[in-house]
Amino acid sequence: MSRSVQALAYARPSALTADKGSSLLGLETSGGLTPVGPEAHPTFFAGFLSSPQAAARGLLAVADVAAARYYQRTLRASLDPVVTANGDRLRFESFSGCCGVYARLDVLPEGLDGADTGHGTTNVDVNNPLREALSRMTGDEPLHLRVGPDELAVTTLDGPVVEKKVPLPDRWLRGFAESQVVTAGFDLRAELSAAEAVRFLRSLPRTATATTGAGGRAPLWVVPAGRTLRPTTRPVPGAVCLPGPERLSALQRVLRHATGLRVYGPAGHDGAATAGAWEVTLPGMRLTLTLSPEPSRGFSGEGGVLEALATDEAAADAELVSVLLSWEPLIDVADLAAQSGLSTQRVRAALVRLGTAGRVGYDAADAAYFHRELPYDARRAERHNPRLAAARTLLADGAVLLHTPTAAGAGTDAGTATVRSGERRYQVREAAGGVLGCTCQWWADYRGRRGPCKHALAVRMARRDQAATPPATAPTAIPTTATAAGDTR
Repeated sequence: MSRSVQALAYARPSALTADKGSSLLGLETSGGLTPVGPEAHPTFFAGFLSSPQAAARGLLAVADVAAARYYQRTLRASLDPVVTANGDRLRFESFSGCCGVYARLDVLPEGLDGADTGHGTTNVDVNNPLREALSRMTGDEPLHLRVGPDELAVTTLDGPVVEKKVPLPDRWLRGFAESQVVTAGFDLRAELSAAEAVRFLRSLPRTATATTGAGGRAPLWVVPAGRTLRPTTRPVPGAVCLPGPERLSALQRVLRHATGLRVYGPAGHDGAATAGAWEVTLPGMRLTLTLSPEPSRGFSGEGGVLEALATDEAAADAELVSVLLSWEPLIDVADLAAQSGLSTQRVRAALVRLGTAGRVGYDAADAAYFHRELPYDARRAERHNPRLAAARTLLADGAVLLHTPTAAGAGTDAGTATVRSGERRYQVREAAGGVLGCTCQWWADYRGRRGPCKHALAVRMARRDQAATPPATAPTAIPTTATAAGDTR
């Protein structure tokens, strides 16, 4: 697996300290981006949390996911959560080491009581002593939250005293992008009260079983039944997929503070496992876990970003849209379209492209994108995407033949294409909705549920190149009056 190392430098360890009847939760920041540019240790917030215990346990849940692997559990996983300040709220995000669970704690305006929230994105230090201190919190005494160094720390700082070097696999980078593309297609599928939410979540297994994906068997489904959710083994109409229910174990941290549960998923399914988002509402906060379609299947291979990465138009549009972003908590696509002069469809494609560099996420609760700035290189994610790289190789090797109306006379429909891959040749044809189908095994297995295959991607690129190339001017015919021998006309 291709990976790099991300160096995180903190001024000092994050800590929970007590002082005169109240507590201070000091979250130290690493280098990050702000409206004025990169900063070594940006400060995003200093004030009080409206629900201290709920916030502490929500942060622990995000840290739990960052340190967990729900598949191949023997491998190590640890990446400090990311915090984004959007001017009116704080978002704490993490990804599991297996790339199959995305966690986000949104501390909303009503959950913050203090100075104005800043703008920017960085990593925050969540160390073991801090986790133990947060776990021991009792009561609801006032809790002061500081995200970033205080004034005294800045003036006495000689340099970073806490350094972490963590692996940053390419799968994690692609996972952040793919999860927001998947979530953008979700609708609210079920909503439970606090009591029903606690009852349902506590009934779920906390460890993998033979029927929850460990043995490759069918996933669990749940169907709304009155005020609750009823498990079912069959994907009946209206059912929501719950693949690997043990992957929701981090939600157990906050159940005593839960005010409800919302479940988001795709509008329809063909019986195959699908991703889903499970959101526990808290006082002034939301904690959301988004699960990949299978415990053994990370978000990185879903292929939702491939179409956007395969077009130069989306790349140019992304550059234009990126300069219009300013850490908005909710990105207004129509407003971006008006400012940029692009259609809403092209703006959405540009946002998908920006997502490959971690520059936008998606909030299903608000049905809107939000701006963040992760330290990822979109070109790196593009270079290391296996299907995209393979499609470009096919195109460079001249393996794509686009059929024209003239060529179609030989028994092939116009608009189809033939792609040579190794010793085999595959037919690519446009299906309903502009989706390119293929005769390869990938298309037979997934039917577009995991994005296009490499052959369809190569055809898409070839068509783009053909459309961008001006047609050659046909030579002017020279009239002749001579007649051929034997011509009696």
